[in-house]
Amino acid sequence: QVQLVESGGGLAQPGGSLRLSCAASGFTFSSYAMSWARQVPGKGLEWVSGIDSDGSATYYRDSVNGRFTISRDNAKNMVYLQMNSLKPEDTALYYCAKVASDHVEDDYDYWGQGTQVTVSS
Repeated sequence: QVQLVESGGGLAQPGGSLRLSCAASGFTFSSYAMSWARQVPGKGLEWVSGIDSDGSATYYRDSVNGRFTISRDNAKNMVYLQMNSLKPEDTALYYCAKVASDHVEDDYDYWGQGTQVTVSS
């Protein structure tokens, strides 16, 4: 049974940092790309960042490129999102998502419950 459990969300000031973590289980973690996505109430799910199965390639949406860093530890079945220089527009519920293959551009087939990130002074 696939499980994805996010943690690390919270309240941060503009310009601050947070590190999100996602613990994965129930599948061969090192065989699949992983992504982070976010959702603001009333809006659709927005892809934020992706990483391929061995961590050699990472991808970001333009609005977070240079501020966020995705990484993974295949020995621990963990994926992370380091978020720096946070802005109020980064406020959202952040989801960890398993991609259906080892290609980041493919669809998600599982995602977690989400962790709330709020950026406010």
